[in-house]
Parts: sequence; C-alpha cells; structure tokens
Amino acid sequence: MKVDVQSLGTFNQLAHEGAEQATRSMSQMTGIEAAVDVTKISLVDRADIGEELGTSEFVGVQFGFEGALSGETVLVFDRGSSDTIVDALMPGADDPGMAQSAVEEIGNIMMSGFIDGWADHLGAAIEHTPPEYIERTGARVLPDAPAASENDQIFVFRSEIEWLDESVNFYIYMLPEYGPLAKLMGDQAEAADDAIPIEKLEVFNQMTRRGTEKAAENVEMMAGIETEAEVSQISFAPIEDVPKQVGNDTYVGTVVEFTGVPSGFLLVLFDEPSAVTVAEALMPMEVDGEGLTDQHKAAIEELGNIMTSGFVDGWANVLQQSVDHTPPRLVHDMGQAIIDPLAAQLGQQQRHAFIIDSKMKTDEVEFESEIHALPNEAQLREALEALEVDRADQTEADVEQIF
Repeated sequence: MKVDVQSLGTFNQLAHEGAEQATRSMSQMTGIEAAVDVTKISLVDRADIGEELGTSEFVGVQFGFEGALSGETVLVFDRGSSDTIVDALMPGADDPGMAQSAVEEIGNIMMSGFIDGWADHLGAAIEHTPPEYIERTGARVLPDAPAASENDQIFVFRSEIEWLDESVNFYIYMLPEYGPLAKLMGDQAEAADDAIPIEKLEVFNQMTRRGTEKAAENVEMMAGIETEAEVSQISFAPIEDVPKQVGNDTYVGTVVEFTGVPSGFLLVLFDEPSAVTVAEALMPMEVDGEGLTDQHKAAIEELGNIMTSGFVDGWANVLQQSVDHTPPRLVHDMGQAIIDPLAAQLGQQQRHAFIIDSKMKTDEVEFESEIHALPNEAQLREALEALEVDRADQTEADVEQIF
C-alpha cells in the first residue's frame, strides 16, 4: 500500500478544516475566541500516542465512528480551561453533573461537525456514537488505539486549538483504524508519481527510534547520564506550520545541514536547564559564572556533533548512502525562531514537510533533549524508494567511513 504527498496534504487539510468548524461551533456557543493553531498527521508507535500531554489533568468527550472510516476521536481540555468554558455556557453552574453535561454538549456539537466534514469530503456515510464524558491524566485521556499496522504503528490526526485570550490549548485527536485509512490513502496514490510505500515509512520510523537510542548511548558514554529514547514519530504538515511544532520555549543546541539522499537539516535541542546539566556533566572543572556560560555552550556544541553522528549513522548504513554534514552551528533562541529560517529554505522547493521527531530524557537529573530532522521531501521519497526493508535492523555503522 502506498501514500502520496498530495493525498497526505488533502487529508491534513481536511482535518484542519474539520477542527476549524469545531472551533467556530465552540466560539458561537461560548463566546470564547479561539483558532486552530496547527494540524498534523503523525505515524507513531501505539505506545507513544499522547505522550505530549504530559501529566496534566484533562476532561473531554470521546466518540467512536464507523463507515468509510472507523476508529475513535476525542476532544480534550485541560481541567482549568474546561471550568471556564462551562461557566461561559452555563454561568454559575457549580453542580458537577451540570458541568459534565455542558462539556458533553460542547463536545457533541464540535465533534459532530468534525466527523460530518470527513463524510462530506469522502462522499460516504460515517456514523458516530453518542459522546462519552472522560476525565483522566495525560495520555490516559485518549482512547485505546484501534487496529494498527503489522509494525504496531498508527496514523494519528492531531489538531491544537489556541484560546486567543489565554495561554490555554485544546486538542482534537482522531485515531482511525489503520486498514481503512491506508486503503483510502492508497486509492488516491495509485496514479501519483510521488507515492511512498507506507511500509517503508514505518521502517524509517523504526530507524529513527534506533538512531535516537544511539544518540542516547552517546550522551550516557560522554556525560555519564543514563538516558532513554522516548517518542519517535514522522509527522506531515504544511511547510508554514513546521515552526509551530516546536513552540516558543527557549532552547540551546546545534543545527547541521546534511547532504546526500536525503538532504535537509538536523537539530539537537535542549531546554536551558537541561543544557546546563548535561554541559556540566561533560566538564572536568567548575564553571566560571552563573547561568548558561560560553563554557556550557562549547560543551553543548561538542555533544550536539556526537549526537548528530549517532543519530545519522544508522540511516546511512540502512539506506546504503553516504551522508555529509556541515559543522554544528550553535543556536540559543526560541524554538520557532530557530526552525523558521530552515523551514523557509525548504519552502522554496516544497509546500509540505515531513518532520522527524525524537525525544530523550532521564529520571536521574533534570534533563530532556529533542531531535528534529527536516529532510527535503523529494529526496526523502528517493531514499525510501531505494530502501531495502530487510536491512532495517542494520543500524550499526562506522562513523569515520560515513562522515
């Protein structure tokens, strides 16, 4: 089964328009001004779905749907914003039962429009179940993922809705069953020149996880910090939405441009506390000065170079391609400001982008790192066309030969 860039773009736009319709419905009911911030399609391991929700408390509504597409969809709010929304709809309502009914009513209207938009586009019926109120922590607020691929991966449609007057976001997750969605995508890809076998996307995702594990091993070897690879996923979004994937938190890290097949950019980013922690673990002496010093930055630059090599060497070996990259360039800025010029450069050649995301963390000390790859879309397709799936487990490589 194959998927092409055009159909991915169509499905992404459809999910975005559905989220916009749902948001307009909420605004009409409550008077709350909100807008869809970003919508993306991600191919992710079932076990990693919803990791970005952290440990916050959420409430929301869940629906099952079946027909041309089958699966689950859910609308979730963090608890604080749900109280405000309920008060806007039912002022003074302090009865828990009334508050739950208000959330169900909002969710029913929002999500009915979301599902109906999909049905209209596909020209087929999609029925959904009555809304089920949910109240849970973090990723547990999401339903169990429906049927996945043989590699236990699933496509997830995720829209983030920004409340314009508050620093609060809402989320719509659509978790379709793998088979019907893959067939719909495949039907649209039959006549396309830029179609990609879905199985190869899944293998590339597995390679990304192994690359992250190798980068984590390098951190542990150099800094003595036991580090674990976390989420690994391939996402697809319009090129103008790529900077929004990282947000406005401040990061310290490195950027390299790699050339070959594929080419693109690779970023290794630490939040500021993590940068200080890991840099000091690398230093044989005490640091002069407070906060993030030039000594910290030099250590991060060195570590970023080693992590980049650890991440990419597996790609090069499996793809049987040589990979060259520029020396690491240190960056210290807000996430969107770091990625925006890179996305703009890619945007000269393509309208959409694949974003390859990984995360590492440790429970020992305050430490978290993210790896983001932005490959050239046409060259990624070329690399995947040549990918031999049975080489996917061969991620060991001699860095000196590759670089």
